[in-house]
Amino acid sequence: MYFEYPYLLWLLIVPALLAVKYVYDELRDRRPHFRVSVRAPWMAGGSTVLDKVRHIPFIFRIAALCLIIVALARPRSSTKVEKIDTEGIDIAIAMDVSTSMLARDFTPDRISAAKDIAIEFIAQRPSDRMSIVVFAGESYTQCPLTTDRATLINLMKEVSTDLIEDGTAIGNGLATAVARLKDSDARSRVIILLTDGDNNSGEIAPETAAQIAKTYGMRVYTIGVGANGMAPYPVMTPWGVELQNVPVVINEQLLTDIATSTGGRYFRATDNTKLAEIYSEIGKMEKARTTIDSFPVYKELFLGYAVAALVLLILELLIRIFVLKRLP
Repeated sequence: MYFEYPYLLWLLIVPALLAVKYVYDELRDRRPHFRVSVRAPWMAGGSTVLDKVRHIPFIFRIAALCLIIVALARPRSSTKVEKIDTEGIDIAIAMDVSTSMLARDFTPDRISAAKDIAIEFIAQRPSDRMSIVVFAGESYTQCPLTTDRATLINLMKEVSTDLIEDGTAIGNGLATAVARLKDSDARSRVIILLTDGDNNSGEIAPETAAQIAKTYGMRVYTIGVGANGMAPYPVMTPWGVELQNVPVVINEQLLTDIATSTGGRYFRATDNTKLAEIYSEIGKMEKARTTIDSFPVYKELFLGYAVAALVLLILELLIRIFVLKRLP
């Protein structure tokens, strides 16, 4: 607690002087009196207790005056409050949904693992706007930029390999992600492109899409998904679905060039754990800016002192009216 006008506390000298004067007058006994030969009858009259009460109104008045002076000095308390503002990052997740994402080198398969880990990534970044782009033989926007985590997660859950024509149009997927971010005014715009193959379809070359992303100042993080060597892939046979080992073909050089040219980085995920670590690493590299402003919040305390002074003055008045008038 502190006082806004501490110099007013010097006025406390006034009630102190009044108290000294009152005590001095009492010692000199200036009250009207008369002499008697014996005090016993007067003591037996029972007026002694009431006689002592006559000091209480003065005590209340002095205390009320002190409280009024303290209230005038404006006592206040202050607490330090921190206001935290976060400036998020705009992120587009471009995910390959070609049928090769059904390979079982991840648990339960590549696309399911990619979706689950992406959902965890989305949930951990509440201040960022995100968009979801899917691509196979062509590309489209599954979800535009939004901070609505529930919508993002629900639409990510709906991603599947049978949404569009099969193929791997990396350039188209990257270009669509760029289109989602090009009008953003965020200080940082990031694309996470995840694929398990090589560009084999689409109208836009991956290199061209990367140059467009670079022109707009976007960083592209590329992730190659697939085990090293061979991977079990479900194949329909006359006897039902069987797993057959197929070679994992990821154009790592292309993905590296895309990431490097835009200031991003290429990652290789060979299992669920590695993919989760990659998303975590990207999250650490792309941190939202946080600003903290500190300011005091004041609480006025004078009202309590003023109310206490008013109560004491009322009590003084009541004692004078209903008690002191009974004194002989």
